[in-house]
Amino acid sequence: MPTAQLLLVLLVVTACTSTPDDGSEPSGKSPASGAPSSGAPATPVARVCDKPSGGPAQAPAGAVAVDPAVVGDLAAKTKSSPPKTTFWIAPGTHKLDPDRFAQVIPKDGDTYLGAPGAVLDGQKTNQYAFGGGAADVTIRFLTVQGFIAPQNEGVVNHDSADGWVIEHATIQHNAGAALMAGARQQVRANCLRGNGQYGLNAYKSGDPITHLVVEGNEIVGNDTDDWEKRQPGCGCTGGVKFWAVNGADVRGNWVHDNHGPGIWADTNNNDFRIEENVLEANEGAALIYETSYNAVIRKNTIRRNNWAEGRKKANDGDNFPFATVYLSESGGEPRIPARTDKIEVYENLFENNWSGITLWENADRFCNSPANTSSGDCTLLVKSLASCAQPAIASAPLYADCRWKTQRVDIHHNRFVLDTSVVGCAVKCGRMAVLANYGTYPDWSPYKGEAVAEAITREQQNRWHDNVYSGPWSFIAHDPSRELDFAQWQGTPYQQDAGSTFSPQDGG
Repeated sequence: MPTAQLLLVLLVVTACTSTPDDGSEPSGKSPASGAPSSGAPATPVARVCDKPSGGPAQAPAGAVAVDPAVVGDLAAKTKSSPPKTTFWIAPGTHKLDPDRFAQVIPKDGDTYLGAPGAVLDGQKTNQYAFGGGAADVTIRFLTVQGFIAPQNEGVVNHDSADGWVIEHATIQHNAGAALMAGARQQVRANCLRGNGQYGLNAYKSGDPITHLVVEGNEIVGNDTDDWEKRQPGCGCTGGVKFWAVNGADVRGNWVHDNHGPGIWADTNNNDFRIEENVLEANEGAALIYETSYNAVIRKNTIRRNNWAEGRKKANDGDNFPFATVYLSESGGEPRIPARTDKIEVYENLFENNWSGITLWENADRFCNSPANTSSGDCTLLVKSLASCAQPAIASAPLYADCRWKTQRVDIHHNRFVLDTSVVGCAVKCGRMAVLANYGTYPDWSPYKGEAVAEAITREQQNRWHDNVYSGPWSFIAHDPSRELDFAQWQGTPYQQDAGSTFSPQDGG
């Protein structure tokens, strides 16, 4: 397809809302219903699943045709063809050999084009659709379904090879993740729907994934196997998960109705731009950025997220401010190269989510601490995990560098709208927060007491300003017990939200 045509197809989006499972009309406004007064633009939706793009109806010149009537034909012809072959996958349901490890192993530069109605079905027998280490593979216009990848593994690009391009595909109803990712991967205009764990699991052992593009996809209804319920605290659910990705552009996606978070970047990610997405009706947070660095989060429409998890925690008596955007031990770090040296959150519309933005540090979580859930990892500033121990950790530079810090976060020109009658909440919703716990563990920790809470609240350049609030918002600073009204939040000693406006009535 010529470049101009491809770009045109990628940009065909429709302003729309998701529809609840019960068939009722969606609550809230269309993303295209008007820009908030803070300046955030209306955001179009990548409505891909209901309107998939069709591939070529005839085999392109020089392409190898694949016959759905021959079981294993796609894998066999891939094996017998030279690198850089184009395969035209004819209409119909294609099957692999009935062995759980049967899969297509591309060669460098291979291209797979699905005709209209072309489906590769794993028949709940095969674990993987496309694997191996070949670089620069392209997959377009193909439906991939019915594969049973194990937990934390993926169906397409199972081995996280580099340079793959996956466009206009529908990858649905598989176990595990629809996609894995490698360096220079481009994931555009796909429907990633109803998979058992993730729509995309951007994880690769060894070197970090670099230059990842996730653009114009619809990522909906993933984590159907409810991994968080099966393994409480696993941190292994949601629409998209990123691990140690250094450089990602996540833009123009519709991430909605996932069972868990919408987007989750976890452990030593860096240099993210998350922009012009619609993140809505995810059961958990819209976005979690955890133990990571340097990001721009801008011009997103973020609405009706975290209703399920926020309400459950509130009903259980948990006082923590469960957020819609959760920045956990993540901040700007000028010593780590990126397109920004802070985390900037601006020109977003937050509408009728359970709460707003929480900046958090766990005082007990640092390199070499038993409380660090990323147990084998250290910050990007320390080469040796073992060096984060007494007595060296108690002094500079390790005192600062052995912990991931929520610092240099700039939150401005956003609009936060809350109508409690829409959300269906009376308490423990509509909160904005910057806080830490009281440090207690382990016994050799240099971060005991209130040191971390004081730092995140007053010393690490975390700043809200020039925002618009509509609805009964409250504010938490230092620790969960300090709930403030807007005047206290703006006043000494916190001095947050200079230049912001606040209307306490339920927002519209």
